[in-house]
Amino acid sequence: MTFRVARHTKNLQLIIDFYCNIPGFEILGRFENHYNYDGVFIGKPNSDWHLEFTVSDELPKHEPDEDDLLVFYPENENEFEQICTKFESNNIKSITSKNPYWNANGVTYIDPDGFRIVIAKK
Repeated sequence: MTFRVARHTKNLQLIIDFYCNIPGFEILGRFENHYNYDGVFIGKPNSDWHLEFTVSDELPKHEPDEDDLLVFYPENENEFEQICTKFESNNIKSITSKNPYWNANGVTYIDPDGFRIVIAKK
């Protein structure tokens, strides 16, 4: 089974830049004018998951809350440190997670749409 998380965004290029340049994901595919939606699939090649982000004439109507999380598990401590360093070098500060578990076991950041992502310690 393949898993996809799909989300509508205000700024597709900003989301692409964020997820590809900082955690290091890749564009796996794109589509344009598909029932009035443009979109992108982002993830790791040969994985059974990916993120889909779309834009259309309508703006998103969702509002992220403190418990809406995407949690990513780096392969090792070195990858964890590299990702966290990329956030810092791009002036993206970590935030305190509402769930204390993630404060002890990862680092939480906010993506350009205001959603929280956690880079988990392995």
